[in-house]
Amino acid sequence: MKNNVPAVSVTYAQSGQSNKSNELGMRPMQERAYERRGEQYLLIKSPPASGKSRALMFIALDKLHNQGMRKAIITVPEKSIGSSFVDEPLSKFGFWADWHVEPKWNLCNSPGEGSKADSVNAFLNSEDRVLVCPHATFRNAVEKFGIAAFDDCLIAVDEFHHVSANPENRLGAQLSELIARDKVHIVAMTGSYFRGDAEAVLVPEDEARFETVTYTYYEQLNGYQYLKKLDIGYFFYTGPYSDDLLKVLNPDEKTIIHIPSVNSRESTKDKIREVEHIIEELGEWQGIDPDTGFQLVKTPSGRVLKIADLVDDAQHRDKVSAALKDPSQKNNRDYVDIIIALGMAKEGFDWIWCEHALTVGYRSSLTEVVQIIGRATRDAPGKLKARFTNLIAEPDASEEAVVEAINDTLKAIAASLLMEQVLAPRFEFRPKNPANEPTEGFDYGEGGYDPGKTNVGFNDATGQIQIEINGLVSPKSKEAVRICREDLNEVIATFVQDKTAIERGLFDEEMVPEELTQVRMGKIIKERYPELGEEDQESVRQHAITALSLIQQGKQVALDIAEQTGLTAGAAEGNEPRPTNTALIDGIRKYAMDVRELDIDLIDHINPFSEAYAILAKTMSEESLKQVAAAIAAKTTRITPEEAKELAVRAVKFKKERGRLPSISATDAWEKKMAEGAAAFVRYKDEGRYD
Repeated sequence: MKNNVPAVSVTYAQSGQSNKSNELGMRPMQERAYERRGEQYLLIKSPPASGKSRALMFIALDKLHNQGMRKAIITVPEKSIGSSFVDEPLSKFGFWADWHVEPKWNLCNSPGEGSKADSVNAFLNSEDRVLVCPHATFRNAVEKFGIAAFDDCLIAVDEFHHVSANPENRLGAQLSELIARDKVHIVAMTGSYFRGDAEAVLVPEDEARFETVTYTYYEQLNGYQYLKKLDIGYFFYTGPYSDDLLKVLNPDEKTIIHIPSVNSRESTKDKIREVEHIIEELGEWQGIDPDTGFQLVKTPSGRVLKIADLVDDAQHRDKVSAALKDPSQKNNRDYVDIIIALGMAKEGFDWIWCEHALTVGYRSSLTEVVQIIGRATRDAPGKLKARFTNLIAEPDASEEAVVEAINDTLKAIAASLLMEQVLAPRFEFRPKNPANEPTEGFDYGEGGYDPGKTNVGFNDATGQIQIEINGLVSPKSKEAVRICREDLNEVIATFVQDKTAIERGLFDEEMVPEELTQVRMGKIIKERYPELGEEDQESVRQHAITALSLIQQGKQVALDIAEQTGLTAGAAEGNEPRPTNTALIDGIRKYAMDVRELDIDLIDHINPFSEAYAILAKTMSEESLKQVAAAIAAKTTRITPEEAKELAVRAVKFKKERGRLPSISATDAWEKKMAEGAAAFVRYKDEGRYD
């Protein structure tokens, strides 16, 4: 295994704002959501541990008492998450009512009357007002009793990313019907509003009806009292993963280990033996705690670790699972040391002391990766840092499944690129204009705002970076403005998962960056938002590629500053070091100052995957790196009809700007590529390929 080089490393300010409550007992995210309580359709996008469950309690009580809703139904993906909605004495902290669920109407705990779907119907006909049930129960009840039965109800969907616009997704189809009937209120909540399969959660016309409340990971983590640093890394190994596990696992850190799915190439196909092997690597087995079912393991240093095994589905697992949910032990750091799981301990699993989420094998869903990382990002006394490690088998030329191994590698890189976007402050891009003025609340660095330059400002209170860019197209329609403000991460998620884009960006030495930034990203935008006009599609493309590229460039500059000075990033020689949570902002600002002019053409000319390749080169052996590059180079194909069409459009734009067509003999690689594309377009058209 190579050196442990985190792909993403983010430092936060420990401002303590995330946990501060207002006079109604609401934390910042909850207050923001409650301000929108009058919306009929509300989407709350907020990280794990930010208080979404309680935010819903506040909103639901207002809808029941002040907005005419007769019932509130909260539906969750797993029964274990139902415990998030137990009784809460909200009035004790300043609110005007308490949250109460009759025990028989928490169907996550109770079998109900007859079938669970019948229990939902019994609830609808009762005097009680709040019900909690699994997604499956809600789906079955809607199928059995019809959508009209839910008129004048609040439907709250927790972990909303389980919904999909695909007609095969029953819950998604039912929500679409409820929205069409327009006689319910819906509150949707999620910490990861994208799917690993890149499928839309809602169809665009339904999504447009939702008012969105966003509370970013940056706001949440920057406002913690204790947690200061989060590292995310992918590391490669050869041979059985358990042999290399202790190279990334520190037994002194509270850790959740997710072993690979039995269907993955990292699995030995014997999950019980894998757990035994991990325990053997950690130390000498001492037996099982009779009260909790935890495995007791003595390390070489003499310390006895308490390990919760959630993989063995024999009789012990129920006892172990129940012990982990014991509310009296929630604040006891010494209760358990390591949790080993396969399909459990992901979304909704609350262990505030977790410092390290260690996942073996690539996870196909970016949503799952975000949820696993969320297990380590809780704030807790004495917990200064947290990390997520993805342990991946290095591609081996002798493997039959070498293509699958390469795919896993690329997907892991895609996940780390996306997490950089998710964890960064929010961007506010604006075109450079002589009439621009500084915006109140933004710090523009040493010397302040300079009308003659492209400025970079940071608002510490809102966690926003404002960047001026020459040639940037502003969004015109309301929907395009919303996408640029709320959905850039979803666009970037689709782009970094695009196999062609990431393969060529990492390993095609002849690739011209604009082929990815303009053509490939442009194609994705057109497919994702066909209802937008051409100018708005171009605006969304520019905003998305700028957000992706500037974080990559800013991160690299920040690392260079730290390496060159040996000081905290953001510090100046002889001066007091600035807080390290400004490192990324300082990096982006320095990058903007170092280039002659920050404009969209310059940004389009940056390969958005170049910095990811630098990380990959540090973590994978040179031999494997060459093998992956060769395997991908062998797949290089000529320009497709679709790409030719897009390049021809860019060539026409080039002619309008320059007064001439791009030249096939140009020294500029992008001009040459446009000329090749235009020629290919004419050839394909003559062949009737566009008929």
